[in-house]
Amino acid sequence: MPIEVGIWNVTGANINRLNFSRIESETKLETILQRDFSIIDENVLILGRQIATSHGKYIDILGVTADGELAIYELKKHQTPREVVAQAIDYASWAQSLSYDAVIDLYEEKNGNSLEEAFETKFGYPLPEELNNSHQMIIICAELDPATERIIQYLSSNYDVPINAVYFRFFKENDNEYLTRTWLIDPSITEEKMISTQNDKKKETWNKRDFVVNFEDGIHRSWNDARKYGYISAGNGKWFSQTLHNLFVGARVFCMIPGKGYVGVGIVTHKAVPLKDAFIESQNDNKRLIDCKLTDNNFKHDLDDLEKCEYVVKVEWLKKNPIEQAYWTKGLRANQNSAYKLTSQFTIDKLEEFFGV
Repeated sequence: MPIEVGIWNVTGANINRLNFSRIESETKLETILQRDFSIIDENVLILGRQIATSHGKYIDILGVTADGELAIYELKKHQTPREVVAQAIDYASWAQSLSYDAVIDLYEEKNGNSLEEAFETKFGYPLPEELNNSHQMIIICAELDPATERIIQYLSSNYDVPINAVYFRFFKENDNEYLTRTWLIDPSITEEKMISTQNDKKKETWNKRDFVVNFEDGIHRSWNDARKYGYISAGNGKWFSQTLHNLFVGARVFCMIPGKGYVGVGIVTHKAVPLKDAFIESQNDNKRLIDCKLTDNNFKHDLDDLEKCEYVVKVEWLKKNPIEQAYWTKGLRANQNSAYKLTSQFTIDKLEEFFGV
């Protein structure tokens, strides 16, 4: 049973309890939530309202959490308890099948801008690489009747269904109006019960060509050298260099300077080798990279230590900008690995547009 809410005015000598009344209609409640959905949850980004399902029905509100999970909100309106719960479950059966791309397309269709940018603006970090691995259902009502409460509690307690209800009390005092919120079940419990819907469709598919390489310009390597001689590198431990071995000849790499942005794009022409074994073409001849005129840094560190030395991947640069012209915008994909598969179509589109490739 939800906790009853009471409000008292303690201004002055008298203590007066405010009397609550039902919200005139769920339509007014819906209007209030359209103005500020944080009344229900400030950690949800609204994907859209009145979302058409393949069943010919419409989800009142569909959102995505900071973890990339879907949240289905159904306003009770004038439905019976059985109808509103069945409706929410029916919507969930449709929503669980939404692929990564389908969620992105749905948002863009409803809002006219990219989900990647909106997500980062809302939460302060990029859109997760997986979306809709789980979901929850929330019934919104102006008054929670005993039958709806019993059904939701039964499903949650006995079958771990991630369903909850939130209802509102509407208070008035003179010309002032107040709204209070009460959850039937602690929201943290509902989150723990989220239904897993994991499958490969929840990830963006990789085009089997594009990678991102993080290039740490600094005391161990120079981006100016990498631009000049055509390579990328990583080192100072196996964890940093091992992902370079995933790069194959013909792969396209977008080079990023951490903290700065993307600075280049090129095609891999030779797989990763230790620095001492790396050669470059110089005047129709092969020349060891370590014998070239390099920036005075610690690039040649641990030269004979195959665990710690720099590993080099030769690249034919298509575009290579100085660090001062690095590119970054909200929604671009980032990752701490030295090299990783680029699956974000949004990032690919933005980088191709920027570099003109």
